[in-house]
Amino acid sequence: MRDNAKGGALTEVTFFILLALYTPRHGYAIMQFVEQKTGGRLTLGAGTLYGALTSLEKKGWIAPCGGTGGRKKEYTITPQGRTAAETELLRLKALTQIAETILGGTQS
Repeated sequence: MRDNAKGGALTEVTFFILLALYTPRHGYAIMQFVEQKTGGRLTLGAGTLYGALTSLEKKGWIAPCGGTGGRKKEYTITPQGRTAAETELLRLKALTQIAETILGGTQS
């Protein structure tokens, strides 16, 4: 994953996985969430998803939750992950505002 934690820029996949985990979900539910929220524009393969989950868990941005009795491992976002997602949202809003100003959408 090529997330720039220092500058706050996240990959789109990382951002959507973090958003998905504001509600605890297992892998397949994360895939469905991302596909639904992007209107099918972004779909995650199992390898991409589970590689990202491993990386995000190592960063401390997500954590397993719930019991270990079932086959499906659920994850949830951590406070660090929430901070990363909220920082990315602010970055994207600023980017959009600059672009709209340059393209004539709004004037500041």
